[in-house]
Amino acid sequence: MDFLLNDIHTDLAATVAAIGEKAGGSTIARSWSEGDRAPALAVYRQLAEAGITGLIVDDALGGSGAGATEMVVAAEQVGRFALPGPVAETLAAVPAALAAAGAGDALEALLGGRPATIAAADTAFRAAAPTDADVYLLREGTLRAASVTAEHESVDPTRTVAEVAAGTALGSADEAAVARFGTLATAAELIGLGSAMLDLASEYAKSRKQFNRAIGSYQAVKHHLADVAIAIEMARPLVHGAAVGLDGQAPEETNVARDVSAAKVAAADAAYLASRRSLQVLGAIGYTAEHDLSLYLTKTRALVSAWGTPAVHRARILETL
Repeated sequence: MDFLLNDIHTDLAATVAAIGEKAGGSTIARSWSEGDRAPALAVYRQLAEAGITGLIVDDALGGSGAGATEMVVAAEQVGRFALPGPVAETLAAVPAALAAAGAGDALEALLGGRPATIAAADTAFRAAAPTDADVYLLREGTLRAASVTAEHESVDPTRTVAEVAAGTALGSADEAAVARFGTLATAAELIGLGSAMLDLASEYAKSRKQFNRAIGSYQAVKHHLADVAIAIEMARPLVHGAAVGLDGQAPEETNVARDVSAAKVAAADAAYLASRRSLQVLGAIGYTAEHDLSLYLTKTRALVSAWGTPAVHRARILETL
């Protein structure tokens, strides 16, 4: 299998990055946490216009007809600017569920730029970030429209979680398949978050001086950041490899479920390491809500356990060995 990205993937990543940069980057998350969701909702519409929300949907259903490989490339870039709301759900889990169920009207709304979220077994039947989003419930193979009955805050102010009540049945969908898409998109988003935190810490290490030397010139700091870079670069191929499996291009003996779980574990570990090491490099300023690092710290902490905790995925890997 070839995990190398081609020019199409590079252009796709550049397109998503440009959308985020033009919208204000991490300021989108800050606005959301302060109650202004308009900038983030505008980004979701722009992503839809660019075909990003339909990457895993066949063109016969109005999607882009691409695949999971393209989806993870986009999700990583979205993670780099910490887009608030149900990112993995809108880019992957909900499109997979709606396409499988043949829910054309609901799929049209998603592809038109409306965020969407879903409660399923791997989310403990709670929906993430349901505000200003269409909500669905997938239980026992049946996909239903859903409504929020109670909403709870989480460590990430831009990603609440909600209890939901089942509504109209929309069709059938494979819960395990939908969960794999949601898990892999979350893993890709974590890679993006980790990369962004590494960039923040590296830039700070170049500019912050002690004893008339940039702190980045000290070997201990270099090693901290090098550990993060290695972890991210080791996790990214696992994400891409799992995406190849979801696209049906892996060898027959490949265990796709195991590969997705391995990708999530590696991406979560890498992003969590990035958060800890970045905080060490920045020091007290990294704790403050005014610094952008805080936006990435809280989102990372929330996504580490989203779509299955590391312990759950390690157990799934163990079951296949």
